[in-house]
Amino acid sequence: MKKVTGIGGIFFKTTDCQATLAWYQEKLGLPSEPWGGSVFHWRHLDDADERGYTVWSPFALDADKFDPSEQSFMMNYRVADLPTLLEELRAAGVEMVGDMEEHENGKFAWIMDPDGRKIELWEPVPSAEDPYL
Repeated sequence: MKKVTGIGGIFFKTTDCQATLAWYQEKLGLPSEPWGGSVFHWRHLDDADERGYTVWSPFALDADKFDPSEQSFMMNYRVADLPTLLEELRAAGVEMVGDMEEHENGKFAWIMDPDGRKIELWEPVPSAEDPYL
């Protein structure tokens, strides 16, 4: 089973989200969405009709989205079969953070890596069902 299929998002803490967004927009041309981040849209190499996206988003220094990690960033990895992957990770002794959640754009779960970084795992819904595409 292929486990990670791509990068779903890059999230990091910053002292001033608005200033960071403005800097990236002004200096690098990164557009900012109203919710406070950017979305990179793309198509699958082996099926051009299947679309996807990667999210880039700053968070306030006191954001609890990264808890229990003390790291200043978190990666989101796209996965193909989250429930099966979670079973394998539990059996291998990987630390889980909370329970799997289902949202309108897919299933999410969180684990900790050996260095104490929280990792978000995301099984997206098919692009035809994704409200963000």
